[in-house]
Amino acid sequence: MTAIDDDMTGRRAAMVREIERTAADVGPRFSLSPNVLAAMGEVPRHAFVLPEHLSDAYRNRPLPIGFGQTISQPFIVALMTDLAALKPGDRVLDIGTGSGYQAAILARLVSHVFTVELCAPLAARAAKTFKDLGLHNITMRIGDGHGGWPEQAPFDAIVAAAAPREIPEALVDQLRPGGRLVIPVGGAHKNSLSSKRGAINLHTGARSFRSRSFR
Repeated sequence: MTAIDDDMTGRRAAMVREIERTAADVGPRFSLSPNVLAAMGEVPRHAFVLPEHLSDAYRNRPLPIGFGQTISQPFIVALMTDLAALKPGDRVLDIGTGSGYQAAILARLVSHVFTVELCAPLAARAAKTFKDLGLHNITMRIGDGHGGWPEQAPFDAIVAAAAPREIPEALVDQLRPGGRLVIPVGGAHKNSLSSKRGAINLHTGARSFRSRSFR
């Protein structure tokens, strides 16, 4: 292990501690799964950011990745992953690949991840990162993810980065019975995260997250 590797490992551990502190600020009864935190501590976020942002790779904030998109704040990635209530044998659909970081976190926790990205250059960059990291349980396609991926359905969970005004019925239809859909819904100042987990309300900054069940 090189000195750079040691430094990045230390920064990643510090990021996980920051995620835990942020989760504690949500409320005394809220905590993230140890498995999710372990995945956040294992996946090298610096592999998914642009070279000019390498020094900020483990700060708990979003970063630009080009083409008008960002890599999400680590806490939000952890939160959405946690709300998906994943199991090792799950098949998961990730909508909006972006940098590929969310898909990589999911891939550490489930059997297979299917991910869709509309922007071809971002998809190509993410695919190379997956290959470089040896993430062989991720399948990607380029396209509009609003309709899901019906050819690969049903899914145990679907995680979506975009915030439509209403929950797309096409995604709900592609879930297994009891499956979980985690998606921000609403405007810029009021988003709701819908998932299998019953009625909890989370408030992080300007974003309001609500999770609910799909049967």
